[in-house]
Amino acid sequence: MSETNSKQQIPSSDYHIPVLYNETLHGLAIKPNGIYVDCTFGGGGHSKGVLESLNADGQLFAFDQDADAQNNMLQDERVVFVPQNFRHIQRFLRLNKVQQVDGVLADLGVSSHQFDEGTRGFSIRFDGPLDMRMDARQTFTAADIIKTYTEQQLHKMFEQYGEVSNSKTLAKHIVEHRKHQQAQTIEQFKMLIHPVVKGNPNKYLAQVFQALRIEVNDEMGALKEMLQQLTALLKPGGRVAIITFHSLEDRLVKNFFRNGTFDEEPDNPFMSVAKEKHWKLVTKKPVTATDEELKRNKRSRSAKLRVAERM
Repeated sequence: MSETNSKQQIPSSDYHIPVLYNETLHGLAIKPNGIYVDCTFGGGGHSKGVLESLNADGQLFAFDQDADAQNNMLQDERVVFVPQNFRHIQRFLRLNKVQQVDGVLADLGVSSHQFDEGTRGFSIRFDGPLDMRMDARQTFTAADIIKTYTEQQLHKMFEQYGEVSNSKTLAKHIVEHRKHQQAQTIEQFKMLIHPVVKGNPNKYLAQVFQALRIEVNDEMGALKEMLQQLTALLKPGGRVAIITFHSLEDRLVKNFFRNGTFDEEPDNPFMSVAKEKHWKLVTKKPVTATDEELKRNKRSRSAKLRVAERM
C-alpha cells in the first residue's frame, strides 16, 4: 500500500484541525516528485500530509491571504508560501516559473483560529468589531455592508448566501433601524437584528454571519475564478480535491467538474451537443466525515470533499 493510501496521523493544532485529512490525501494520489498547491494553507495540516508524501524533488506552493496563517509556515525548503487569495493562483505560479502542477487542494472552511479570535468578527460567541475580512489588507468590512447596502442588496445576500428564512424582513428591519442604531460591533449588530431573529437564535445568527462573511470576502467569486484556471493549470492525470462547507460552494464545484460550467445542465433528450470533457470524477458523490471524525471535530459535520482528475 502506498504512502498516500495508508492512514496518516492527522496533524492537530490550536489553529485548525484539518478535515477529511486522509480522504483528501488519498484522493490526490500524490506523486513523490510532483508539484502541488494548497490553496488554503491555514494551519498547514493538509500541507504537512502532502509534504510527507513528496520526495526531495517534490514542491508545494501554499496560498493563504490571512496574515495569521504565515505564522504557521512550515520550515521546509520544498515549500513556497504565497500570501495571496487563491483566485490569483495561475498568476503567482507563473511568477515562480511554474506553468502546470500535479495536484491542487482547497479546504474552503473558516479555520478554528479565525472563529476563536474575537477580534476577527467571524463568530457569534464573542464581541468584537463586525469585521470578517480574511485579508486585513482590504478595507471593506461586514460593518460597511450593514451600513451601506440597499434593502434589495441585503435581501439577496441573506437569501442566497445564508438561506435565511425571513431574509426580506431582516433586510427591511436593518435599513429602517440602522439610522439610529449602530452596528460597528458583533453585540451591536446582534441587538440591531434581535427583534426579527426566527427559530433557534444560534442557528439563525450563524446563517446571517455566513452570508456576511461570504459577501465581505467575495468567496463565491474567488472560487469561480480559481476553478476556471484549473483546466489549464493541471497536468493530464493531475487531480484537484476541494472541501466545501455549504451547498452553494458544493453545487459550484459539482457542476464545474461534471459540466465545465457553474450551472445545472438540463436533461434534454432532444439536445446532443458534444462538449469537450476536461474532468473525470474520482468521487461520484461527495465524501463526508466518518462518525469517528465527527466525534473528534464537530466542525467537520458539514464538510464535503469532491475529487476530479484532469483528462
